[in-house]
Amino acid sequence: MRIKIKYFDNATKLKKIVKGNWIDVYSNKDVFVEEGTRAMIPLGFALELPKGWEGHLAPRSSTFKTWGIIQTNSVGVVDDTYIGDNDQWHMPIYCLQGKEESEGKKGTWIKYGDKIGQFRIMEVMPEIEFEEVESFGNEDRGGFGSTGKK
Repeated sequence: MRIKIKYFDNATKLKKIVKGNWIDVYSNKDVFVEEGTRAMIPLGFALELPKGWEGHLAPRSSTFKTWGIIQTNSVGVVDDTYIGDNDQWHMPIYCLQGKEESEGKKGTWIKYGDKIGQFRIMEVMPEIEFEEVESFGNEDRGGFGSTGKK
């Protein structure tokens, strides 16, 4: 599959990671995020996703450990209509644990080129219709966390 990509402001070029099925994304500018605040980190690219496909943006496993940030919406979903020339992808973050200081404020620096997230594309969910029933006719499993402890 070929996907058109547009880069902004000398952005870090994207490539698929060697192990796994995700593509790393990089900050496209230096941003200081004060602890307890949020920011939109520009990722430096726009994609023309094929119709029927969407992008799922998530933090890397090391994102919190390295910068003390979390992605505010857990997983970002970019649909196939966000394909304009200026529709640059961003990662919405919240600084939960500042790692350094700037101008006397605790927070964390996200620097140009920092590998802060990852994405993959997936086919969109097919059209569905709900059929309302009184019973499924199946045995109950036992609720959330019912597969055992440890």
